[in-house]
This record gives sequence, C-alpha cells and structure tokens, in this order.
Amino acid sequence: MTTTGLDPAALRGDFPILEREVHGKPLVYLDSANTSQKPRQVLDAMADYYERHNANVHRAVHTLSEEATHLFEQARGKVARFAGASERATVFTKNASEAINLVAYAWGLRNLREGDEILVTEMEHHSNLVPWQLVAGLTGARVRAVPVTGDHLLDLDALDRLLGGRTRIVAVSAMSNMLGTLNPVPAVAERAHAAGALVLADAAQAVPHAGARLDELGADFLAFTGHKMLGPMGVGVLAAREEVLEGMEPFLGGGEMIRDVAIEGSTWNDIPWRFEAGTPNVAEAVGLGAAVDYLEALGMDRVRAAEADLTAYALKRLAEVQGLRVYGPAELEHRGGVLSFTLGSIHPHDVAQVLDEEGIAVRAGHHCTMPLHRRLGVQATTRASFSVYSTADEVDALVAGLEKTARFFA
Repeated sequence: MTTTGLDPAALRGDFPILEREVHGKPLVYLDSANTSQKPRQVLDAMADYYERHNANVHRAVHTLSEEATHLFEQARGKVARFAGASERATVFTKNASEAINLVAYAWGLRNLREGDEILVTEMEHHSNLVPWQLVAGLTGARVRAVPVTGDHLLDLDALDRLLGGRTRIVAVSAMSNMLGTLNPVPAVAERAHAAGALVLADAAQAVPHAGARLDELGADFLAFTGHKMLGPMGVGVLAAREEVLEGMEPFLGGGEMIRDVAIEGSTWNDIPWRFEAGTPNVAEAVGLGAAVDYLEALGMDRVRAAEADLTAYALKRLAEVQGLRVYGPAELEHRGGVLSFTLGSIHPHDVAQVLDEEGIAVRAGHHCTMPLHRRLGVQATTRASFSVYSTADEVDALVAGLEKTARFFA
C-alpha cells in the first residue's frame, strides 16, 4: 500500500520470528516501540562474532583480540555516521537509559548548583526524567516541565516562558513513545542555546522511526538504543558534541577508561573510551552495526515515508472502531508510527489480553510515561507500534481484534 518503494511484506522474510504462531494463529507483532524484531543479518553478524572472533577488545595483541577490536570500532564508526556524530564522541552504553544517566551524572552532578533548573517535558519517558530528579536531589537543582498542548504537541510558548538564566539543560524526547509526537528539537535547541543551556534529546524512538541525527537536531547529546532499531538488546549509544563530551569527567570507573592508575589517583583515557568502563557488549555492538547497515540499505527517508503511509492507514481504520480513542497529534507530519488508544471503558490490559489470544502483540500500561498519562486523564492505554516489517494486513488484523474485544466485553 506504500508509495515509497519500500515493501514491508517482502522484508518479512528477513525476520525469522515473524514466521511463528501464537495461540495457533500467525504472529501479528505490533510492539516495535517496546522492542523491534531482528533481521537475520543482525543475528548472523552476532553469531559470526562469537563463532570466529570472540575475545576481549583493546586489551591484547593476539589475533582474535585484534579482530574483535576491529569489529567493535568498525561498528562504532557505522553508528556514529548514522547518528550524525564523530566517532570520538559516540559512546557505547547498555541502553538509552544508561546514556541519559551518563549525562546526568558525568555532566549534571558536576555542573548543577543550588537553584539551577533542569527543563524536561510532560511527555518524557521515565528514563529522561528520573535521572534528572536524582541529580537534582543531590545538587539542589530544580526540575521543571514544559507542558503538552491540548492537541498533544509541545508548548513552545511555555518553553519560552520557562527558559531563563538558571536553566542549565533541556532534556526533551525527540519522539514521544506514547503519543508518537515528533518534537521540534531544532527549535527547542535554538531557544535553549540562546539561554545558555545545553540540550539532551532522548531519541530512542526518533532514531528508528524518523532517522533522527545529532547534527540535524542541533542537540548537544543524543541518546538512543539498539533494540528499538532492529539491533540487539544490551547496547545503547550516547552521541554528543565533541567539545562538550571532552570536558566531562567519567561517572563509571574500571578497566579501559583510564590512562594511568596509582593508589593516590588516576588519569582518564581519551573520549569515547573514558566513558566505557569494563568489558563492553562487543557482540551487541557488532549486531547494532549490522542493524545500521540494514537500515541504511533501506534508506531512512523511505523507512519514514512507509511508516507515515501505514500510520495514516491505521488512523483511518481505527476510526472505524466504535468507542475507540487515539491519543497523539492529528497531523501525520507531527507523529511517528506509535498509536496509543483506549477502547471505551475496557481496561487496556484486558484489550491486550484478548488481542494476544488472536496472536496480536501490543503493549498495555503507562508505557513509562506516568506524568503524561495523568496529564491526559487516563491511567493506562493500549499501544500499537510499527517497524519496517509492519503491514496493512496487520493493521486490519488489529482492527478485527479490537472489534472482537468490544463485542466480548459488551
């Protein structure tokens, strides 16, 4: 149904898990914002690493270690290029949450003072809120939130009012994991920088759904994760402006992040290794590099366009379900492939359970956005989310499942 040249149905053969059945029915996987499925190219790259090259990196001169180090740093180069950052300022972490914590502690703990302000938004994932609350509690800084408008967009007028001389950093989701809202991070960054503040963009959703890049967003930090972009769990990324990262002290200590160690004290390694204490997730980094190869071969413009087409179709079909309310912006240009909804008075967990009996995987709950759900006046929602392998047929299956759910609870 897309007009982009991207054929999700043809891609599905690359994803082995999509061949399985659930409760005797073909799997309809609509939970990609939670974690995406992995193509054979990623699985094969990781298997090849373990079968042929497994060794610790940066620590030995034998052949396997040199091969592993080459593969690890080659993956860093791929990820850096994909994220619009330099290799020196592309740090491997465990996930996006750890990338944000890295900034909160390595920068925030050392730079925030009593009375300073951290701006977040009402639509932040807990991972871009709780670390700032923790650091604020240690430094005496204050966390303030930019509100969401009635049409589920970021209130830029309120941002202008909140920005001031005590604002030190603005932490903003580049794409809401609940509303699907694509936030205008370049406009936020321009305003924040004019006020002398740094900007961290949580791009866990925006990288796989919209091809977000550090250089195009104008942010100082970009956090994202492998498992939401066709890569493995256990690897995330902090991409940053070199000059900002260069001025930061590490927040985790251990092997490889040091230059010299004495009992009395230590000196630190260059970036990015300064922030990669201990043995890294080498196979996962290699898998993430393979995921980048896969996405680049598709073309992120085509990925985004195909997802927009599918989202438009899903919004049209979901509007046919009586009693269903979808949250998020009405305009496609402002939203990614994430659709959170309620179905009358039926609890979202019940909706998800009935759908699961039909082989349809969705997520139900607060999606790690409790403040946003309170702002919207709901305790929980059901969420369907797409990736490159999602099809119109799956949307049709979702609609049929929702209509069956409504009849069941009638």
